[in-house]
Amino acid sequence: MDICPRLENRSNEPLYIQLYQYLKEEIQAGGIPSFKRLPSIRRLADDLHISKTTVQMAYQQLLAEGYIESKERSGYVVVEMEGDSFGDLPHFSEPAPAKKRSAAQKNIRFDFYMSYIDVDHFPFQKWKACVNQNLSPEFLSYGDKQGEPGLRAAISRYLRHARAVNCTEEQVVIGSGTQTVMRLLCQLIGLDGKKIAMEEPGYEGVRHVFQGLGFEAVPIKLEEDGINLDELEKSSAKVVYITPSHQFPLGMVMPITKRIKLLQWAEENGGLIIEDDYDGEFRYHGKPIPSLQGLDAHGNVIYAGTFSKSLMPAIRMSYVVLPVRLLDIYQANMFMYDQTVSRLHQRTLQMFMESGEWERHIRKMRKLYQKKHDLLLQTIKKVMNNNVEITGQNAGLHIVIQVNSGYSADELVQIAEKSGVKVYSTTDNWISGQETGNPLILLGFGGLSEEQIVEGIGQLHAAWGPFYKNQ
Repeated sequence: MDICPRLENRSNEPLYIQLYQYLKEEIQAGGIPSFKRLPSIRRLADDLHISKTTVQMAYQQLLAEGYIESKERSGYVVVEMEGDSFGDLPHFSEPAPAKKRSAAQKNIRFDFYMSYIDVDHFPFQKWKACVNQNLSPEFLSYGDKQGEPGLRAAISRYLRHARAVNCTEEQVVIGSGTQTVMRLLCQLIGLDGKKIAMEEPGYEGVRHVFQGLGFEAVPIKLEEDGINLDELEKSSAKVVYITPSHQFPLGMVMPITKRIKLLQWAEENGGLIIEDDYDGEFRYHGKPIPSLQGLDAHGNVIYAGTFSKSLMPAIRMSYVVLPVRLLDIYQANMFMYDQTVSRLHQRTLQMFMESGEWERHIRKMRKLYQKKHDLLLQTIKKVMNNNVEITGQNAGLHIVIQVNSGYSADELVQIAEKSGVKVYSTTDNWISGQETGNPLILLGFGGLSEEQIVEGIGQLHAAWGPFYKNQ
């Protein structure tokens, strides 16, 4: 059987998604008939000159959606399809006219997106083994509304020894992504005309949640070591959302002295601190700093974390650790809401953590990302020299560069895109807008190979060369 998809390496869409879409449409249209055995992963990878991981991920998606099944000693086989099961299906291989990507977008070769992870080093076989062990009738029903107890226990154990978070499994609430758990927190906090202070610039995804639910997001300027506490005091806000371990987007790490002062602000003002530790697993140089929550003796800190950066964004799993006063409100008023994360994914992650694979994966990825991080910094300094200034290094999966240019961040993004390099503006991270200084650009490195990092920075420098101030 010939499988001849047209795979575009330069597309923004990952290769495994392109292959999955092709196979799905062929199965639906009858081009690949029922009961047909698909080529082995190795054979198809060799035929298409792509990695086995790409083929495996495409097959796993088809398996998850029920288009194929895995049979012992037969490999992957197409399930029986009714002739008119799908009716007259539209074809989605080409985007709708109104949504077609620009020529520049189609030619992107290097995408420095800050939330991409390294998929080539994901432990697929170990994760798959955990999935298979949890495929039983027991887990086909609804689970615990707060999250699977075993997973919450595993998370609390990990947080205690890795991030110095002081918590029990009863305090952990699981939700499908950071924005979902922030919506939950907004309901627990209650409106009452309250304001939520935010770092300026800060994470716009959370800001949209706050504003959409009727809160006033109050911008608080940043200093070199984090949020300006004098401005926070003057704001009259009683709740503050911060990213102290790797400020988003600028990347500074809040030192222990300022963390203690922030806790004092909360105690003296009856305030609440929402600590978003979105990529706290990845700190490359210097000693780890304990979480704010672990330093808090009065129950004024809500700790939030996610598995999107440390494991994979696809499972859409985040969590919060509630202080006792909010846990009481949650248990009294929020138990009418069902759990938003797949029970199977929760049980799989629980087994992954309990087996020790989670911490092995984190140690491996920390070394890998540190190597990429250091290479990115070295390449920028070597190639771009004094045309840019680097901020936000030594932690996380992105850095920020301040470009010595009279052009805006958005204009520089467009210039880069035309040359085949995708970088990201910080414009949307500001509430009141950047007041002064050179434009700030976000560069993620998690999803790029070392070769792509070096070549991509070279291409970016060539594109921006005529637009530096000293040219």
